[in-house]
Amino acid sequence: MQSKGQMIMLWSTPVAGVLFLICYLMFPAFSPPLSPQMTPEQVAAFFQENLATMRGVVVFGNLIGCLLVPLFAVIVVQMLRVINSSQVFAYSYLICVGIGITAFILADFAWGIALYRPDRDPQLISLLNDMAWFFFITPAGVLVVQNLCLAGAIYLDERPQPVFPRWVAHFNVLTALLFVPAAFSIMHKTGPLAWDGFLSNSLRLAAFTVYVAVMFWVMLGVVRQQVADEGVTL
Repeated sequence: MQSKGQMIMLWSTPVAGVLFLICYLMFPAFSPPLSPQMTPEQVAAFFQENLATMRGVVVFGNLIGCLLVPLFAVIVVQMLRVINSSQVFAYSYLICVGIGITAFILADFAWGIALYRPDRDPQLISLLNDMAWFFFITPAGVLVVQNLCLAGAIYLDERPQPVFPRWVAHFNVLTALLFVPAAFSIMHKTGPLAWDGFLSNSLRLAAFTVYVAVMFWVMLGVVRQQVADEGVTL
């Protein structure tokens, strides 16, 4: 029954992927992302001119963020099965997920507040926009620690039939390294490290997208292996 529940929860991930695709195609307000060099007047004008599409992004973003939670929860459940490592890896992973999702929701809410009264002082609109982008891009540290905790748990699993394939640890370390540049976006207004730059934005979002997709398929296999090991029918 526990395995069946995990499998059901995992399928919220492709639902999030479908919603992301719909949002990207129907509400391309942030493609490309706003430049940090825009003046408050330019930011306020952009919000007023793209009110409907940006509201769509906020609504879909809220749903997408919440739908990714079950994937990370299932990862934590499986990390707790790695008896060779300390449970602190799983609990640290869970805390990092909570912080990361909170930052994402705060970014979504900051944009939503700016859109709620688009006739505000442009300085306030610009402030909320800055907050949103930093909440969205800069908290790379939690993603790095999150991935390293999973990698550490996998490396310590010395059983003949480990819970996670060993290559998943290597994949998590590599992904963690790709997240690092985003932490420096708060120091740059131009270039690849700015919030609209290649390293902080494009590379980070691509790495996260690939990570979610790969970990979804990995977890399907892990849960199925748990069923086989325990002799339980899904």
